[in-house]
Amino acid sequence: MDVTVSSRHMELTDSLRQAAEEKIGRLERFLDGMERAEVHFSEEKNPRIADRDVCEVTLAGHGHHVRTKAVAADPFAAVDVAVDKLEHQLHKLKTKLVGRSKPRRRKTLAPAPPLDVDLEVDDALEELEEPEGPQIVKTKQFAADPITPEEAVEQMELVGHDFYFFRNAVTGRSAVVYKRKAGDIGLIDEA
Repeated sequence: MDVTVSSRHMELTDSLRQAAEEKIGRLERFLDGMERAEVHFSEEKNPRIADRDVCEVTLAGHGHHVRTKAVAADPFAAVDVAVDKLEHQLHKLKTKLVGRSKPRRRKTLAPAPPLDVDLEVDDALEELEEPEGPQIVKTKQFAADPITPEEAVEQMELVGHDFYFFRNAVTGRSAVVYKRKAGDIGLIDEA
């Protein structure tokens, strides 16, 4: 597995980089075919927050994306929390892929869109005066391959978001699945 480690607003030591690469690299044993892992460290600047170190990990491969975000008092503990969460998510994904009546056979699923590309606001722009009202601070771009709404719901659960934007394979149009307050799933399809 190719593991990429980066940080923002904090120093990334060699020992932290090695620990992250080693621990995240071991996750490969849970599901064959996971090709890439991106580990991103950051630190919350609010002094009232006890768990200030954040570790975000995104695994990609086998046509799936698994993402988690963990916080802890130090970055090494954040990596451990992230690994625990990812082990659970990978086990959940593996049980979905392996059919219950045929435990050794895999179901074929359409590949998910490629890994999201995060474009964050540069530090220099953050120092400028803030405009009135809400502003866009993060932009994501990705290729939306056609998938069914059921597959979109699975991808939404794997990335841990409340919604998932996709191209509907049934209608051929852009669509969004989202979690409703009642606990069920909603679908918004382009007219």
